[in-house]
Amino acid sequence: MRVHGGSSGVQATGVNMEEVGARLVGRFGPGAEGWLAEVPNLATRLAARWGFVLGELFESGASSVVLRCQWPDGRPAVLKLSPDRSLLTKQEEMLRVFAPSGRVPTVLSADAEAGAMVLEEVLPGTVAEDMSQTSLPQQWGELLAALHAVAPPAHWPLDLRGRFDEAFVRIGRRLSEPAIGARIDQAAWQRAIRRCEGLLDSQARVVLLHGDLHLGNVLGGGPSRGLIAIDPKACVGDPCFDAVDYVVAGAGQEGVEARCQRVATACGLDGDRLYAWSRVIAPMAAIAHLTYDGPEPVIDELLALSR
Repeated sequence: MRVHGGSSGVQATGVNMEEVGARLVGRFGPGAEGWLAEVPNLATRLAARWGFVLGELFESGASSVVLRCQWPDGRPAVLKLSPDRSLLTKQEEMLRVFAPSGRVPTVLSADAEAGAMVLEEVLPGTVAEDMSQTSLPQQWGELLAALHAVAPPAHWPLDLRGRFDEAFVRIGRRLSEPAIGARIDQAAWQRAIRRCEGLLDSQARVVLLHGDLHLGNVLGGGPSRGLIAIDPKACVGDPCFDAVDYVVAGAGQEGVEARCQRVATACGLDGDRLYAWSRVIAPMAAIAHLTYDGPEPVIDELLALSR
């Protein structure tokens, strides 16, 4: 399959372009279709300007398109493009802030106006959810130690309270959908808000958080580098927050409580606070699983956590 819109012949190997288009339109509106059609031309122009060899289109999220490429010095790299130029500019800034940790991809070049950024490709790049679960908690602890050792820049504008203020409003609107409201009521949502406020009010230690550290945003960087975090949404707050998505992903597997104990021990975190954060996140995770027809045992455990 090819990405149409130019003569570059960008190959969409193993990528369903209808799904890519649907995700982008869902995020940015109908204008994203025109932007996607121009991706091959934009990629070709950037390749000529920066001197890299363009490879196949291999990945896409809800806000970007990613293509493999080879940097002029031979390094495997990825070209990330987004119709949301400000989002990509913020990501670049956050990656540069976390660069001293050695636990994020190196930014090789960026063009804010074009909505483009080239990063080193993380190799072997195995997604954390596909890695050995036996050693993952210890590796997660090492990742958090490295990321949280980075001092927050002076006057960093984003904090965890602001993240949750926005998330509770945005995700909370979905309670009006019949399929969601039938399983999660306003009482459960308000409990999550109160629990969150209690945790935010009692933060004894705050660090610069990755802010979106789920199992799909952590890649294996090989024995010499360990785990590498991608797509940060850096904010200042409780260090437990960067472990909570990993803990909640234990629902329907070994169970959230059991995973919480393992992860808290490996990461040197307060187990009671980490479990309390999992009860804040649980209804949000349940909404995601309800949206995509997730397994009932997972949904049931998340809803039980929300009570």
